[in-house]
Amino acid sequence: MPETPTAGRRERKKAATRQAIADAALELFLEHGFDRVSVRDIAERADVSTTTLFAHFPGKESLVFDREAEVEAALIAAVRERPPGQDVIDALRAHALKSWVSISSDPRRDRFTALVDETPALREYGERMWMRHAGALGAAIAEATGREADDLACSALARFVLEIPALAKGGHDPHTVVDTVFDLLVDGWRSQHGSDGTSRMFI
Repeated sequence: MPETPTAGRRERKKAATRQAIADAALELFLEHGFDRVSVRDIAERADVSTTTLFAHFPGKESLVFDREAEVEAALIAAVRERPPGQDVIDALRAHALKSWVSISSDPRRDRFTALVDETPALREYGERMWMRHAGALGAAIAEATGREADDLACSALARFVLEIPALAKGGHDPHTVVDTVFDLLVDGWRSQHGSDGTSRMFI
C-alpha cells in the first residue's frame, strides 16, 4: 500500500529525532570522552527523554555507530541491485568510491577515529559490527555468484573490501586507496569467477 501522508510525516519525525540524538551524543563524546558522558546527558542535549533515547538506540555504543544498519544495507544493495552484466567486484568498487571517499572529508573524522581507538568498549563494539558486516556482505556475494553462503573466496573478498576505510587513514588519498585495493583484488577474484562474477569450476 502507498505510504499515507500521516505515516510519512511520522517516519520523517522519527528519523529526525534519531539523528538529533546521535548528533548530540557524538558532540558530547568528542567534547568530554565516551566514559564521562551519561545517557541522561545525551537525552538532555537532544531535548528528549531517556525512554525516547532507548527507543531508538539500545545502548551508548550504538549511539556512536548510529549508521551501522544503513551501512550494511547499502553494502548488500550494492551487490544485489547492481546493473545487469556488472561484476560484483566492480559494483563494490563503485559503492566504495561513492560512499566511502566522501566520508574522508568530514571534519570530525580524525576525532571520531581517535575516540573509537582510545575507548575499549567502542573498539570491541566496532569489531563485532565489522564481523557482522563482513558476514552479511560475504553471504550476499555468495548468493549473487551462486556459491555456498560460507564460501571462502566470498568471505575473503568481503573482509578485504571492509578493510578499505581503515587503509585510507593516515593521510592516504581515499580515492587512490579504493582503486589500489580493488586493482589488487580483481585478478584474484576473477581467477575463481568469470568476468561477470559467476562461479568457475576447476578440475
